[in-house]
Amino acid sequence: MIPYRNGEISHWMRASRTAGGPADQNLRRTMGLPGEEQDLVIVGGGLTGLWAAYHAAVERPGARISVLEAEEVGYGASGRNGGWLSPLIPGNRAVYARAASRRGEDGAAAVASFQREMDGAVDDTLRVLEQEGIQADQRRGGHLRVATTPAALKRLEVAHAADLAGGYRPEDLELLGAEAVKKRIAIGPALGGLLTRTTARVDPAKLVHGLAAAAEARGVRIHEGTRATRVAPGAVTTTRGTVTAATVLTCLEAYSGQVTSDARGLGGRDIIPVNSSMVVTGQLPAEVWERIGWQGGECLGDAAHTFVYAQRTADDRIAIGGRGTPYAFNSGTPGQGSVDARTVRALSERLHLFFPDVRFTIEHAWRGAIGVTRDWCAGVTFDPATRIGVARGFAGHGVTATHLAARTLLDRAAGRDTALTRLPWNDHDSGRWEPEPLRWIGVHGMYRLFAVADRWEEFRHSRSTSLLARFGSRLAGLGE
Repeated sequence: MIPYRNGEISHWMRASRTAGGPADQNLRRTMGLPGEEQDLVIVGGGLTGLWAAYHAAVERPGARISVLEAEEVGYGASGRNGGWLSPLIPGNRAVYARAASRRGEDGAAAVASFQREMDGAVDDTLRVLEQEGIQADQRRGGHLRVATTPAALKRLEVAHAADLAGGYRPEDLELLGAEAVKKRIAIGPALGGLLTRTTARVDPAKLVHGLAAAAEARGVRIHEGTRATRVAPGAVTTTRGTVTAATVLTCLEAYSGQVTSDARGLGGRDIIPVNSSMVVTGQLPAEVWERIGWQGGECLGDAAHTFVYAQRTADDRIAIGGRGTPYAFNSGTPGQGSVDARTVRALSERLHLFFPDVRFTIEHAWRGAIGVTRDWCAGVTFDPATRIGVARGFAGHGVTATHLAARTLLDRAAGRDTALTRLPWNDHDSGRWEPEPLRWIGVHGMYRLFAVADRWEEFRHSRSTSLLARFGSRLAGLGE
């Protein structure tokens, strides 16, 4: 018998239901589709779609706005992620800079502008949560990346310099020595760390449900259990009928390939779902937290190639995630999110590496899928002729980027020339993934290389990044 819950979407979503959940969920499933043409229809009830609906309703009170969601709001990555409201750009800065340069722009300035907008999107998200009274366990404790090998410590030093060159403010970054890291969080093998002060922790399900309620309070109609099958100019075909609209925004991320459309960026090889798994521990007693520390609410990651991401939850658990089994053949999605035992064991072992003197009980495991383009860069497109917009490819950095993408889509739909519509992810061409079985081999091969490189660096205590990891990064297009 498995001693922990497995799947059920996520710990966050289950806890939200246990606490009462959205009271109007049944209404969202039974409410009839609108018979009149909508001003705006949004396909996808995750964070991108809900932010777009919320801001559109704030901007145009009384507008007819509908959100179509195949399952329930937050069913995809929006309700399964690690809860990092982070300023990390969703993609490779060097790729965005080269794309801007090809358009005759200053590539470095374009990336710096992108970074400023990401910083602002963190601030704006927290502002909206406060304004709307959304309690998502938000706490701004920063993002602490920890090095446990000399090679990883060197990578953090390089990352610090690259972040400063890429538009981060010096006051928002700090390189920490081993003792400074351990004063914050008592990670046994820590050699040093990099602190990014602007990141905040959230509970993803509380965020998505609070945002949905705020949008509905402004007149947005959310239709759950309504799977879109085709997006066309002026109309979205669903399993429950057709909805007509002046403007259609498609915000499906990892599920983009499941909808038929002529819109750019929605083909089966334009974006693929890559799995990321999480586990959450049982609640830890006060005496354990006295040993661990972690009083500042930091989002915790490491500088390994097969990196993990974690947070101390508001109810005193540790939620930790990593890639696990990264990709299902032919772009399969994870359904309710069951996780294989090997991945649960790997995440548990990382916890024991960090905190060797603590006994952990895993209470729940789940996985979700992030949307990944061929160059791992997000993109926002809008066609004025068809009035169809698309945002996709956040590659695991979507909690903040979805907010920025939603506002960018609305600016483009309105025909506005703004700082957002000039960012380098607008109309970014990521290329296409290889056909199967090449992409399955490629994705799994890349992660195998990273795992071997991590073991090599740990075993050798090497001071330089493994050649295998460099080759894997080059293969995937991740190196800057």
